[in-house]
This record gives sequence, structure tokens and C-alpha cells, in this order.
Amino acid sequence: MITGQRIYHGNELAGTLYTGREISYTYELIKRLLTILIVLGILFLGVAVLLSYFMSKRAMIPIRQSFQRQKEFVADASHELRTPLSILNSSLDVFEMEDGEHLSDFSKTVLVNMKDEVKRMAKMVSDLLTLARSETDRPALTVERFDLVPTIEQLVSSTGPLAQSKNISLHHHMPSILIVYGDHERIKQLLYILVDNAIKYTPPGGEVHLTVSVEAREKQTMILIKVRDTGVGIAPEDAERIFDRFYRVEKNRSRKMGGTGLGLAIAKWIVEIHQGNIHVSSVPGQGSTFTVALPISTSKSAAI
Repeated sequence: MITGQRIYHGNELAGTLYTGREISYTYELIKRLLTILIVLGILFLGVAVLLSYFMSKRAMIPIRQSFQRQKEFVADASHELRTPLSILNSSLDVFEMEDGEHLSDFSKTVLVNMKDEVKRMAKMVSDLLTLARSETDRPALTVERFDLVPTIEQLVSSTGPLAQSKNISLHHHMPSILIVYGDHERIKQLLYILVDNAIKYTPPGGEVHLTVSVEAREKQTMILIKVRDTGVGIAPEDAERIFDRFYRVEKNRSRKMGGTGLGLAIAKWIVEIHQGNIHVSSVPGQGSTFTVALPISTSKSAAI
């Protein structure tokens, strides 16, 4: 560091006085200090992140325990409620058979409403138990080899009377044989949920189409299940949430139709444990199409 000062003798410039100081060491020290501060900042930031991670994990322990107890309670309560609900339903049937002829019209209406509510509660309890089991680390699956075609034919036969009662045409399209590995009961439950849901939300005179086909995608063979209806449709803002638990597009209408808001959540879980995917496309007032893509395992060792 150098500075200079001119020296005058009278009005004449006598010379210039220069003064300097060695600051190389100070300059290098400041440069190193900046580097040290940056390194220390990164180090302390990493320590802060690690501490926050461990502290958050520690803080989450009671929350996880509470959530686990809640899941166990739902599973236990659902399991315990199934028996009394079954007994209550059977008791109402016996009461109707023995004293049904002596009941007034009002009493008969009350009895029918009670039976409907008991059935709705029993279905909700069964769905809650299924969802509670789905949240375990390893959901119980029974993987087996079976032909999906007879399952679909049985499904159409069992849901046909419900469709006919609403004057709805139920159509199904599928190959003559389709051998797959998977959980037979869960896939059957998936098909029933989708078809039953389509029939419920299709007005009289509408149509429901169940189409099952095989499609090759890249290096994997997929089974495509499409359930298309000509029902009321789903608004875009609701389409993203219909697979959430207890979510209903129209709560009053869903309750009147016997919906619990759990069916599509269970359907999504069944698809996911089979390593597939499900989505819906819909136009309000024109109908909806649920599409399920499931990988087909060619051997039991390649199954889920």
C-alpha cells in the first residue's frame, strides 16, 4: 500500500514524498478468512440439517405410535362390529318373517329402513376393515393362477338384476380365455366395485360397458379393464379426489344410493398392490370411463 504527497518550496515543486506499507500478509489472510467462513457456513448448515432430521424423527415417534394405535383400533373395532351387525340383520329377518303380517304400514317402513341401514353399516365396516388391513406393511395376498373370464361372467350375472331393475343395459366384452396370476378375490372385488359404482350413478335407460383386453406395452403385457357408463359424469375438480376415502361428489345423493365413499379407495389399493394403475376420464352429463391397467404375470415366481 503506497501513498504520495507533493512537497513545495514556495511556489516551486521540490519533490514528492512516497510512503508505503507491506500488506501482502493481511491481504492473504482476508482471502483465507473468506474461504474459511464459507466452509464453516456449509459445515454448520449440514450440522443444522442433520440435527433437524434427527429431531424431527424423534418428534414423529409419538405421532407414529398414535397413528399405529388408530389403525389398530379401526381394524379391531371393524372386526368386532361385524358379528353384532350380522346378528342384528338376522334378527330383523326373523322378526319380519314371524310378525311381518301383523305390522302396520308405518312399522313395515321402519323395519325396511332399519334393514337398509344395518346393511349399509355392515358394508362400511367391511370396507373399513379392508382399508385398515391395506395399511399394514405386508398386506395379505393370495396369489394364484386363474381364468378371469368365468369371474367376469359371474360378476355380470350377479349385477345383472340390479341393472335390470334400473332399466340399464349391461354389456361385457372380453376374450374367450384370460389366464393370470394374482389375488382372485381382490381382483373380483375390484371388478365388482367398478361395475356396481357405474350402475349406481347411471340413470334409468343408460348403458354400462365392461371391456377386458390384453395389450403389449414396451416389454410388459398388460390387462386393460375399462368400465364405461352413460351416467352423470364427474367434474374435473372432483376427478382428482374420487379415490380419496369418504369423498363423495354429492354427499346426499351418494348416501341415498348406499355409497360409503370407500369403494374407489379400496379399488385403488387393489390396483396398487398388483403393481398397476387406475384413472378416470369423464365428461359431466355424458358419463365416465374407469381404466385399470394390470401387469400379467406369466409365472408364479413373477407374480406380486
